[in-house]
Amino acid sequence: MNLSEYLSRVRQQAPVIHAISNYVTANDVANVLLACGASPIMADDPEEAVYITRLSAALALNLGTLSRRRVSAMLAAGEESGRLGRPILLDPVGAGASPMRTDTARMLLHRLPVTALRCNASELRALLSGTHTHRGVDADRQQAGSLSEQIVFVKGAARQLGCLVAVTGETDLVSDGDICFVIRNGRPEMSRVTGTGCQLSALCAAFLAADPDRSVYALAAAVCAMGLAGEIAWGHMTPHDGNAAYRSRIIDAVYHLDGETLNKGARYELG
Repeated sequence: MNLSEYLSRVRQQAPVIHAISNYVTANDVANVLLACGASPIMADDPEEAVYITRLSAALALNLGTLSRRRVSAMLAAGEESGRLGRPILLDPVGAGASPMRTDTARMLLHRLPVTALRCNASELRALLSGTHTHRGVDADRQQAGSLSEQIVFVKGAARQLGCLVAVTGETDLVSDGDICFVIRNGRPEMSRVTGTGCQLSALCAAFLAADPDRSVYALAAAVCAMGLAGEIAWGHMTPHDGNAAYRSRIIDAVYHLDGETLNKGARYELG
């Protein structure tokens, strides 16, 4: 897989991404979209969401700061995006932490033609089972099983949900139900920066918008790019830097990422 193709398409096309995003991380989401070459726009009022969706090449839905008004906006925007045949990326932040989050994510998956789901393993289990684990947005430490078992799980989830599934964690898995990319890029320190998952979801939406005909490959390329950016950013940290500096360096690493670096630095295989 030539990952540089997918990054180049984003930068050449500069797709407009409508991100109904987490209030906490909206600024970082907008900046990472600009860094990869896309153009962010954010509208979470139901009266405006449909109009903005018509102007956009893809829609990214993030449950991070959930409210009934935002749910209405997500539904309206998602239905319009589906009517237009444009990619929809769902990030079910905190699914399993409360009935509202779990039920909202499951409802969106049922009502909308979601192209891709980007989540952690805990959130995916909650979506499949409908149960609530009473945890926050971080993945729980329940034993996930062997890598081969995780691959079977993610492939099965993609088939059951009828969309691409990207499960991120220590090892990232991206599947369309038939093939599964096993991606080993990233740094554990990325989990100490609020919003890296939200940024990744926006990045995934941009890559899907730029190459919707090869969606599973575009999704895998985005996951590789974000993980590699985390590695590059960590390499530029100084002894006095902390998670605030790391946050900025990750966005800078996405901004400076080129196709050759991505091709050489991506670590993945098919499982």
